[in-house]
Order: sequence, then structure tokens, then C-alpha cells
Amino acid sequence: MKTINIIFSTDGQSRIETRGFTGSRCKDASRFLEAALGKVSSELLTSEYHQAVQHQSNQLTQEN
Repeated sequence: MKTINIIFSTDGQSRIETRGFTGSRCKDASRFLEAALGKVSSELLTSEYHQAVQHQSNQLTQEN
């Protein structure tokens, strides 16, 4: 399951955590939140980020 959590601290700092995304898809999914929250001061990439993205193939079949 893919989730995005936004954590706010009492000093006004915010942190975005993504789970269930592989490769750079986490950045794609959270980009709009980063833009809304302001300047990114640091970034910590998880092991999920370093996993290879598995591509799903769509197959079409035609029956005669």
C-alpha cells in the first residue's frame, strides 16, 4: 500500500514520509507537497528509493 505522511513538529518544521513507492516514484508522488510546504532543507532516501522500479506491461489480446 502506498502512503504519504506529513509530520509537523511543535517548532513549525514539517517532514514528508513516503512508503510503498519504489525508485523515484516517491519523489514524483510527493512533489506537490514539497512545493506547498516550502523549501526543502534536507532529504533522506530510504531503501525503497534504491529498489529497481518494476514496470508493468499491458497486454492486449485479440480473439478471432
